[in-house]
Amino acid sequence: MNNKEIKELSEKELNIAFKDEKLNLTKMTLQNAVSPIENPKLINESKKTIARILTEKRARQLATA
Repeated sequence: MNNKEIKELSEKELNIAFKDEKLNLTKMTLQNAVSPIENPKLINESKKTIARILTEKRARQLATA
């Protein structure tokens, strides 16, 4: 998910995307701890997506304040 897609999401969709991505990151991290996953770069991508979502949420919060 890139920045353009994230900015187009509503507040409710952002919260859902955040929860889904956080769950996905947790699953990948646990899988990687047990046995190495095929593409470990996906963990970093997931972290970056979470950061993008949180950044957009904060920007919207500041814009309304």
